[in-house]
Amino acid sequence: MRNASFAEIRDSLRGCRRILVASHLRPDADALGSTIAAAIWLRDEGHEVTAWNEDGMPEKFSFLPCSDLVTRPAGSTVSFDAVLTLDTSIKKRLGTVASAASAPLWICIDHHRSNEGYADLNLIDPDRPATGEILTKAFLESDISITAEMAVNLFAAISTDTGSFQYQGTGAETFELAAALIRHGVDVAEVSRLLYESQPRRRLELLRHALINARFSCHDRVASFCLSLADIARLGIVSEDNEGIIDHLRSVDGVRAAAFFEELPDGKVRLSLRSKDSDFDASALCGLFGGGGHRMASGARIRGSLHEVEELVLGAICTAIEKTEN
Repeated sequence: MRNASFAEIRDSLRGCRRILVASHLRPDADALGSTIAAAIWLRDEGHEVTAWNEDGMPEKFSFLPCSDLVTRPAGSTVSFDAVLTLDTSIKKRLGTVASAASAPLWICIDHHRSNEGYADLNLIDPDRPATGEILTKAFLESDISITAEMAVNLFAAISTDTGSFQYQGTGAETFELAAALIRHGVDVAEVSRLLYESQPRRRLELLRHALINARFSCHDRVASFCLSLADIARLGIVSEDNEGIIDHLRSVDGVRAAAFFEELPDGKVRLSLRSKDSDFDASALCGLFGGGGHRMASGARIRGSLHEVEELVLGAICTAIEKTEN
Protein backbone atom coordinates (compact mmCIF):
# COMPACT_ATOMS: atom_id res chain seq x y z
CA MET A 1 0.00 0.00 0.00
CA ARG A 2 1.40 3.39 -0.98
CA ASN A 3 0.11 6.88 -1.57
CA ALA A 4 0.98 7.98 -5.08
CA SER A 5 0.73 10.99 -7.35
CA PHE A 6 -1.09 10.82 -10.63
CA ALA A 7 2.25 11.01 -12.43
CA GLU A 8 3.43 7.90 -10.57
CA ILE A 9 0.20 6.08 -11.40
CA ARG A 10 0.52 6.98 -15.06
CA ASP A 11 4.12 5.79 -15.14
CA SER A 12 3.20 2.51 -13.44
CA LEU A 13 0.59 1.83 -16.14
CA ARG A 14 2.84 2.50 -19.14
CA GLY A 15 4.09 -1.08 -19.30
CA CYS A 16 0.66 -2.61 -18.75
CA ARG A 17 -1.09 -3.98 -21.81
CA ARG A 18 -4.42 -5.19 -20.35
CA ILE A 19 -6.04 -2.86 -17.83
CA LEU A 20 -9.35 -3.20 -16.02
CA VAL A 21 -11.16 -0.05 -14.88
CA ALA A 22 -13.87 -0.64 -12.28
CA SER A 23 -16.11 1.10 -9.74
CA HIS A 24 -18.46 0.31 -6.87
CA LEU A 25 -21.72 -1.61 -7.11
CA ARG A 26 -24.94 0.38 -7.40
CA PRO A 27 -22.92 3.05 -9.19
CA ASP A 28 -23.70 6.74 -9.28
CA ALA A 29 -22.66 9.21 -11.96
CA ASP A 30 -19.32 9.90 -10.26
CA ALA A 31 -18.41 6.22 -10.33
CA LEU A 32 -19.58 5.71 -13.92
CA GLY A 33 -18.39 9.02 -15.34
CA SER A 34 -14.96 8.55 -13.80
CA THR A 35 -14.81 4.96 -15.05
CA ILE A 36 -15.68 5.87 -18.63
CA ALA A 37 -13.37 8.90 -18.73
CA ALA A 38 -10.47 6.83 -17.38
CA ALA A 39 -11.21 4.02 -19.83
CA ILE A 40 -11.14 6.43 -22.78
CA TRP A 41 -7.89 8.00 -21.54
CA LEU A 42 -6.16 4.63 -21.19
CA ARG A 43 -7.54 3.37 -24.50
CA ASP A 44 -6.26 6.50 -26.26
CA GLU A 45 -2.81 5.86 -24.74
CA GLY A 46 -2.72 2.47 -26.43
CA HIS A 47 -3.83 0.10 -23.68
CA GLU A 48 -6.31 -2.73 -24.05
CA VAL A 49 -9.02 -1.57 -21.65
CA THR A 50 -11.97 -3.34 -20.04
CA ALA A 51 -14.50 -1.47 -17.86
CA TRP A 52 -16.56 -3.43 -15.35
CA ASN A 53 -19.27 -2.72 -12.85
CA GLU A 54 -21.21 -5.42 -11.02
CA ASP A 55 -24.49 -3.74 -12.00
CA GLY A 56 -23.44 -2.80 -15.50
CA MET A 57 -24.73 0.49 -16.89
CA PRO A 58 -27.97 1.69 -15.24
CA GLU A 59 -30.64 2.85 -17.64
CA LYS A 60 -30.70 6.42 -16.34
CA PHE A 61 -27.01 6.95 -17.08
CA SER A 62 -27.00 5.24 -20.47
CA PHE A 63 -26.96 8.68 -22.15
CA LEU A 64 -23.34 9.15 -21.06
CA PRO A 65 -21.03 9.05 -24.09
CA CYS A 66 -19.35 5.66 -24.54
CA SER A 67 -21.61 4.14 -21.87
CA ASP A 68 -21.39 0.84 -23.75
CA LEU A 69 -17.82 0.51 -22.49
CA VAL A 70 -19.15 -0.48 -19.06
CA THR A 71 -20.14 -4.14 -18.83
CA ARG A 72 -20.74 -6.67 -16.08
CA PRO A 73 -17.79 -8.84 -14.98
CA ALA A 74 -17.07 -12.18 -16.55
CA GLY A 75 -18.33 -15.33 -14.88
CA SER A 76 -14.81 -16.65 -14.36
CA THR A 77 -11.57 -15.02 -13.22
CA VAL A 78 -9.84 -12.90 -15.85
CA SER A 79 -6.19 -11.86 -15.67
CA PHE A 80 -5.13 -8.26 -16.23
CA ASP A 81 -1.82 -6.45 -15.95
CA ALA A 82 -3.43 -3.83 -13.71
CA VAL A 83 -6.75 -2.93 -12.13
CA LEU A 84 -7.71 0.73 -11.66
CA THR A 85 -10.61 1.26 -9.25
CA LEU A 86 -12.43 4.56 -9.10
CA ASP A 87 -14.67 6.15 -6.46
CA THR A 88 -14.55 2.93 -4.42
CA SER A 89 -13.59 3.31 -0.77
CA ILE A 90 -13.64 -0.38 0.20
CA LYS A 91 -12.55 -3.22 -2.06
CA LYS A 92 -15.59 -5.34 -1.19
CA ARG A 93 -17.80 -2.60 -2.66
CA LEU A 94 -16.58 -3.73 -6.06
CA GLY A 95 -18.82 -6.74 -5.52
CA THR A 96 -18.14 -9.65 -7.85
CA VAL A 97 -15.55 -7.56 -9.73
CA ALA A 98 -13.10 -8.06 -6.86
CA SER A 99 -13.07 -11.84 -7.31
CA ALA A 100 -13.46 -11.86 -11.10
CA ALA A 101 -10.28 -9.84 -11.70
CA SER A 102 -6.71 -10.98 -11.09
CA ALA A 103 -3.78 -8.57 -11.46
CA PRO A 104 -0.32 -8.01 -9.95
CA LEU A 105 -1.02 -4.26 -9.64
CA TRP A 106 -4.07 -2.62 -8.07
CA ILE A 107 -4.51 1.15 -8.20
CA CYS A 108 -7.21 3.24 -6.53
CA ILE A 109 -8.26 6.84 -7.24
CA ASP A 110 -10.93 8.00 -4.82
CA HIS A 111 -12.22 10.89 -2.71
CA HIS A 112 -13.82 9.06 0.23
CA ARG A 113 -12.34 9.91 3.62
CA SER A 114 -13.08 6.36 4.80
CA ASN A 115 -10.74 4.87 2.17
CA GLU A 116 -7.84 3.27 4.04
CA GLY A 117 -5.77 2.52 0.94
CA TYR A 118 -6.48 -1.07 -0.08
CA ALA A 119 -4.60 -0.89 -3.39
CA ASP A 120 -0.88 -1.07 -4.16
CA LEU A 121 -0.96 2.56 -5.31
CA ASN A 122 -3.55 4.97 -3.91
CA LEU A 123 -4.46 8.50 -4.89
CA ILE A 124 -7.03 9.53 -2.30
CA ASP A 125 -8.04 13.16 -1.90
CA PRO A 126 -10.97 13.51 0.55
CA ASP A 127 -10.97 17.28 0.10
CA ARG A 128 -12.27 16.84 -3.45
CA PRO A 129 -16.08 16.61 -3.72
CA ALA A 130 -15.91 14.07 -6.54
CA THR A 131 -13.54 11.52 -8.00
CA GLY A 132 -14.33 13.13 -11.34
CA GLU A 133 -12.76 16.33 -10.05
CA ILE A 134 -9.55 14.50 -9.13
CA LEU A 135 -9.34 13.07 -12.65
CA THR A 136 -10.16 16.38 -14.33
CA LYS A 137 -7.42 18.20 -12.46
CA ALA A 138 -4.95 15.37 -13.10
CA PHE A 139 -5.71 15.25 -16.83
CA LEU A 140 -5.36 19.01 -17.22
CA GLU A 141 -2.10 19.19 -15.26
CA SER A 142 -0.68 16.23 -17.20
CA ASP A 143 -1.59 17.67 -20.61
CA ILE A 144 -3.77 14.65 -21.31
CA SER A 145 -6.14 15.36 -24.18
CA ILE A 146 -9.70 15.56 -22.85
CA THR A 147 -12.14 14.53 -25.55
CA ALA A 148 -15.71 15.79 -25.63
CA GLU A 149 -16.84 12.33 -24.50
CA MET A 150 -14.50 12.42 -21.52
CA ALA A 151 -15.60 15.97 -20.67
CA VAL A 152 -19.30 15.07 -20.52
CA ASN A 153 -18.60 12.06 -18.28
CA LEU A 154 -16.40 14.07 -15.93
CA PHE A 155 -18.89 16.96 -15.79
CA ALA A 156 -21.71 14.55 -14.92
CA ALA A 157 -19.51 13.05 -12.20
CA ILE A 158 -18.78 16.43 -10.63
CA SER A 159 -22.28 17.85 -11.03
CA THR A 160 -24.02 14.94 -9.31
CA ASP A 161 -21.56 14.42 -6.47
CA THR A 162 -21.71 18.12 -5.59
CA GLY A 163 -25.51 18.18 -5.70
CA SER A 164 -25.46 20.48 -8.74
CA PHE A 165 -22.59 22.43 -7.16
CA GLN A 166 -24.42 22.97 -3.85
CA TYR A 167 -22.82 20.61 -1.33
CA GLN A 168 -20.13 21.40 1.18
CA GLY A 169 -16.68 21.00 -0.34
CA THR A 170 -17.69 22.65 -3.60
CA GLY A 171 -15.06 25.35 -3.95
CA ALA A 172 -13.84 27.86 -6.49
CA GLU A 173 -11.62 25.27 -8.16
CA THR A 174 -14.62 22.98 -8.64
CA PHE A 175 -16.25 25.65 -10.79
CA GLU A 176 -12.96 26.37 -12.57
CA LEU A 177 -12.53 22.71 -13.48
CA ALA A 178 -16.16 22.46 -14.57
CA ALA A 179 -15.61 25.51 -16.77
CA ALA A 180 -12.60 23.78 -18.33
CA LEU A 181 -14.78 20.77 -19.14
CA ILE A 182 -17.39 23.03 -20.72
CA ARG A 183 -14.68 24.42 -22.96
CA HIS A 184 -13.92 20.82 -23.96
CA GLY A 185 -17.42 20.27 -25.31
CA VAL A 186 -20.02 19.97 -22.54
CA ASP A 187 -23.53 21.23 -23.30
CA VAL A 188 -24.52 22.12 -19.73
CA ALA A 189 -28.25 22.49 -20.42
CA GLU A 190 -28.49 19.15 -22.21
CA VAL A 191 -26.42 17.20 -19.68
CA SER A 192 -28.37 18.73 -16.79
CA ARG A 193 -31.69 17.89 -18.43
CA LEU A 194 -30.66 14.27 -18.88
CA LEU A 195 -29.33 14.05 -15.33
CA TYR A 196 -32.11 15.81 -13.43
CA GLU A 197 -35.20 16.14 -15.63
CA SER A 198 -35.53 12.75 -17.27
CA GLN A 199 -36.95 10.03 -15.04
CA PRO A 200 -39.45 7.17 -15.33
CA ARG A 201 -42.88 7.56 -13.77
CA ARG A 202 -42.15 4.72 -11.34
CA ARG A 203 -39.62 7.01 -9.62
CA LEU A 204 -42.37 9.56 -9.01
CA GLU A 205 -44.44 6.78 -7.44
CA LEU A 206 -41.47 5.96 -5.21
CA LEU A 207 -41.18 9.61 -4.17
CA ARG A 208 -44.90 9.68 -3.33
CA HIS A 209 -44.45 6.54 -1.21
CA ALA A 210 -41.47 8.07 0.59
CA LEU A 211 -43.27 11.33 1.38
CA ILE A 212 -46.47 9.65 2.56
CA ASN A 213 -44.55 7.24 4.79
CA ALA A 214 -41.88 9.63 6.03
CA ARG A 215 -41.09 9.30 9.71
CA PHE A 216 -39.81 12.14 11.89
CA SER A 217 -37.97 11.31 15.11
CA CYS A 218 -35.53 12.77 17.61
CA HIS A 219 -37.76 15.83 18.09
CA ASP A 220 -38.15 16.18 14.31
CA ARG A 221 -34.40 16.49 13.76
CA VAL A 222 -34.26 13.16 11.88
CA ALA A 223 -36.36 12.28 8.85
CA SER A 224 -36.45 8.75 7.48
CA PHE A 225 -38.36 6.28 5.34
CA CYS A 226 -38.27 2.55 4.71
CA LEU A 227 -38.62 0.50 1.57
CA SER A 228 -39.53 -3.17 2.02
CA LEU A 229 -39.16 -5.93 -0.54
CA ALA A 230 -42.95 -5.92 -0.82
CA ASP A 231 -42.91 -2.17 -1.57
CA ILE A 232 -40.24 -2.69 -4.22
CA ALA A 233 -42.29 -5.38 -5.93
CA ARG A 234 -45.53 -3.38 -5.72
CA LEU A 235 -44.00 -0.19 -7.10
CA GLY A 236 -41.98 -2.03 -9.76
CA ILE A 237 -38.88 0.02 -9.06
CA VAL A 238 -35.24 -0.84 -9.72
CA SER A 239 -32.28 0.05 -7.53
CA GLU A 240 -31.27 3.10 -9.56
CA ASP A 241 -34.65 4.75 -8.83
CA ASN A 242 -33.70 5.28 -5.19
CA GLU A 243 -30.95 7.81 -5.78
CA GLY A 244 -31.79 11.33 -4.61
CA ILE A 245 -35.12 10.48 -2.93
CA ILE A 246 -33.57 10.98 0.49
CA ASP A 247 -32.67 14.59 -0.34
CA HIS A 248 -36.34 15.55 -0.28
CA LEU A 249 -36.49 14.57 3.40
CA ARG A 250 -33.21 16.28 4.22
CA SER A 251 -34.58 19.54 2.77
CA VAL A 252 -37.22 19.90 5.51
CA ASP A 253 -36.59 22.78 7.91
CA GLY A 254 -35.24 21.60 11.26
CA VAL A 255 -34.05 18.23 9.94
CA ARG A 256 -30.36 17.62 10.62
CA ALA A 257 -30.12 14.10 9.21
CA ALA A 258 -32.09 11.95 6.80
CA ALA A 259 -32.00 8.16 6.58
CA PHE A 260 -33.25 5.70 4.01
CA PHE A 261 -33.65 2.01 4.86
CA GLU A 262 -33.99 -0.47 2.00
CA GLU A 263 -34.68 -4.15 2.63
CA LEU A 264 -32.40 -6.42 0.60
CA PRO A 265 -33.02 -10.04 -0.44
CA ASP A 266 -29.97 -11.33 1.43
CA GLY A 267 -31.27 -10.59 4.93
CA LYS A 268 -29.58 -7.21 5.15
CA VAL A 269 -30.79 -3.62 5.09
CA ARG A 270 -29.13 -0.94 3.01
CA LEU A 271 -28.74 2.32 4.93
CA SER A 272 -28.26 5.63 3.15
CA LEU A 273 -27.58 8.51 5.52
CA ARG A 274 -27.36 12.23 4.76
CA SER A 275 -26.36 15.07 7.06
CA LYS A 276 -27.37 18.68 6.65
CA ASP A 277 -24.57 20.19 8.73
CA SER A 278 -20.96 19.21 9.37
CA ASP A 279 -21.49 18.83 13.14
CA PHE A 280 -23.23 15.51 12.51
CA ASP A 281 -20.79 13.11 10.85
CA ALA A 282 -22.71 10.62 8.69
CA SER A 283 -19.55 8.68 7.91
CA ALA A 284 -18.73 8.12 11.58
CA LEU A 285 -22.28 6.94 12.27
CA CYS A 286 -22.22 4.49 9.35
CA GLY A 287 -18.81 3.34 10.51
CA LEU A 288 -20.48 1.97 13.64
CA PHE A 289 -22.27 -0.49 11.35
CA GLY A 290 -19.38 -1.40 9.07
CA GLY A 291 -20.06 1.26 6.46
CA GLY A 292 -18.55 4.60 5.57
CA GLY A 293 -18.34 7.33 2.97
CA HIS A 294 -18.37 11.09 3.42
CA ARG A 295 -19.11 13.30 6.39
CA MET A 296 -22.31 14.52 4.75
CA ALA A 297 -23.30 11.38 2.83
CA SER A 298 -22.57 7.78 3.78
CA GLY A 299 -24.01 4.32 3.79
CA ALA A 300 -23.85 0.80 5.20
CA ARG A 301 -25.32 -2.66 4.78
CA ILE A 302 -26.58 -4.06 8.07
CA ARG A 303 -27.77 -7.58 8.78
CA GLY A 304 -31.20 -7.79 10.39
CA SER A 305 -34.86 -7.22 9.71
CA LEU A 306 -36.02 -3.89 8.32
CA HIS A 307 -37.73 -2.89 11.57
CA GLU A 308 -34.82 -3.98 13.78
CA VAL A 309 -32.24 -2.08 11.75
CA GLU A 310 -34.45 1.00 11.51
CA GLU A 311 -34.90 1.23 15.29
CA LEU A 312 -31.22 0.49 16.00
CA VAL A 313 -29.88 3.08 13.56
CA LEU A 314 -32.39 5.81 14.40
CA GLY A 315 -31.47 5.43 18.06
CA ALA A 316 -27.79 5.78 17.24
CA ILE A 317 -28.43 8.83 15.05
CA CYS A 318 -30.42 10.56 17.77
CA THR A 319 -27.73 9.85 20.35
CA ALA A 320 -25.05 11.27 18.03
CA ILE A 321 -27.10 14.41 17.30
CA GLU A 322 -27.80 15.02 20.97
CA LYS A 323 -24.06 14.82 21.71
CA THR A 324 -23.41 17.63 19.22
CA GLU A 325 -25.97 19.80 21.03
CA ASN A 326 -24.57 19.36 24.54
